[in-house]
Amino acid sequence: MIPFNKPFIIGKELKYIEEAVKSGKISGDGIFTKKCQDFFQDRYRFPKVLLTTSCTDALEMAAILCDVKAGDEVIVPSYTFVSSANAFALRGAMLVFADSCSDNPNIDPKEIERLITDRTKVIVPVHYAGVACDMEAIMKLADKYNLFVVEDAAQAIDSYYTFSDGTKKALGAIGHFAAFSFHETKNIIAGEGGMLVVNDAKYFERAEIIREKGTNRSAFFRGEVNKYGWVDIGSSFLPSEIISAFLYGQLEHMDEIQSKRITIWNRYYEELQILTEKGYVDLPVIPDYATNNAHMFYLICRSCEERTKLIEFMKEQDIHPVFHYLSLNKSEYFLKDNAKIDILNSDHFTDRLLRLPFYYELAYDDQEKIIEMVKKFYSVF
Repeated sequence: MIPFNKPFIIGKELKYIEEAVKSGKISGDGIFTKKCQDFFQDRYRFPKVLLTTSCTDALEMAAILCDVKAGDEVIVPSYTFVSSANAFALRGAMLVFADSCSDNPNIDPKEIERLITDRTKVIVPVHYAGVACDMEAIMKLADKYNLFVVEDAAQAIDSYYTFSDGTKKALGAIGHFAAFSFHETKNIIAGEGGMLVVNDAKYFERAEIIREKGTNRSAFFRGEVNKYGWVDIGSSFLPSEIISAFLYGQLEHMDEIQSKRITIWNRYYEELQILTEKGYVDLPVIPDYATNNAHMFYLICRSCEERTKLIEFMKEQDIHPVFHYLSLNKSEYFLKDNAKIDILNSDHFTDRLLRLPFYYELAYDDQEKIIEMVKKFYSVF
């Protein structure tokens, strides 16, 4: 069987876990947590990084830091994972769903401006498949209307955006805050795990407090206060040292991981391009301002029915591709209190997008079989 995803060990992950246990500290904010945070701050010039137990937790921290309250409006793409919206719904926000671009699943900046009102507080661009949203356009809107931008960069590690003046920045370094994931389906994994990036120094201290259950415990351990107590709202967002140790073992091999994934992505694209030329499917679009971190490879089928048949055909060959999100505007939770609405591009990707198996240890022969079977389905050889 060729699964959709397969977790992997590439370096000293298990050795570092053993070291963490032997150190006598496997709760949060130990030596491996610091090593990981330093790695990201040094490599991507993120001003402040805080590891979390998940990307969801990082988004929830960002919602608190944005001071989102009941009645505030938050603009999120309809085509995204529930955490992108749920983090703000938990603060009482009214969710305003924006459509995707016509040629890729990322949020359309033109849709964002149309949806802004005097109650809008936050824009949440989601960098789908690790490909940058149009951050220059989005930041201009944020500046114009005095809004927060929280980048959902769950899939976007090691991906960049190039501004019109030639300036290049890592995704996550552009908005006010950003959230990343190290779930086992991501490029760099820790099973579960995430991180919050804070790009404005005035939020550094409060971010630490929120992450430490609303206490100033971090300042206490640095010797900045002589005791610590409850000073704000917060929760327990720290990952254990076991998660951080595994993650650090992966980070030491990031370039190797990324190189292999890009090779896999490019092979899919080159081999399946014939299907686009014949009008059977659309392949991923990488805008000029974006880089490709090879997080996933997907096809856009001609219909939902065709996608279903392709999935069934592939499973008969012991290959397991998967579809992705249900548009949040069509979700059971949203429809409890809201009328059914169509968001055309989002619904298009919901019905037709199909992700092919993609993981670091995907063997050449297995990828060859996947490509061959997709071509066979469309009778293209």
